[in-house]
Amino acid sequence: MDALPSATDIAALLRWYAEAGVDEAIGEAALDRYEATVALAARPATPPASVPARVATAAPPPAAAAPRTSAPARAMPTVPLESPQLVEDARTTAARAESLVELEAAIRAFEGCSLKRLAKNTVFADGAADAPVMVVGEAPGEDEDRQGKPFVGVSGRLMDRMFAAIGLTRERDVYITNILNWRPPGNRTPNLSDVAICVAFARRHIELKRPRLLVLAGGVPAKSLLETETGITRLRGRWFEYTLPDGTRIPTMPMFHPAYLLRTPGGKRQTWIDLLNIRERLDQILAS
Repeated sequence: MDALPSATDIAALLRWYAEAGVDEAIGEAALDRYEATVALAARPATPPASVPARVATAAPPPAAAAPRTSAPARAMPTVPLESPQLVEDARTTAARAESLVELEAAIRAFEGCSLKRLAKNTVFADGAADAPVMVVGEAPGEDEDRQGKPFVGVSGRLMDRMFAAIGLTRERDVYITNILNWRPPGNRTPNLSDVAICVAFARRHIELKRPRLLVLAGGVPAKSLLETETGITRLRGRWFEYTLPDGTRIPTMPMFHPAYLLRTPGGKRQTWIDLLNIRERLDQILAS
């Protein structure tokens, strides 16, 4: 008989699962997806919509009708997950907030994003509430999820050093948030459903904060807030204007996410140029 795995092996396997984002059991019994696919293919085809009237109006045999009404596994919820209704709910909830405090409370109470079910904490913002610069990143990572604050891990420490190099600090000059308020499992890239729901809160966040200058760190915030399909490599280093509902225009600079710079140090030279441009533009704004 094979020996049972040691406690060390089991712990290592559990750590691997956690790092991969596997943090819940779906069911006690395994499902044979191949068998389910074969069974689905063996089902009789549904009659086309254009069948003759005498066939379409004929009463179906009781045996044929039963599977269509008695299969609970095929039942769909009233409002499917990541549906347009949930996007509209997020927009309505965000619009009701009249202050940053109210917006934070609304986000913490919102249950329409599936990411919240797996996250440890809701990550709202950090930094000086009256800071002239607002940074919008992509999503919380493992450290951010654990501490409940954005940009507190390795990439966050790099970002602090980047802004410190141009004389800006989180405590006085920079206010930080993310497009997503909850960590995607395994730190995966946010999908369209995640962003579609959470971007309403991010837009309201900018509207209530009213920064003098906006920095979009990474491709996800740059694409979603500027409403473009252009990649961050082509967007970074260029000035845009983010327009609030009242017509106020905020100078906006997309730049590489610090996590990208950790993986690709060659991008630091371009980012340093972007930081110098941010410092110059901010000085002009504050002097006016």
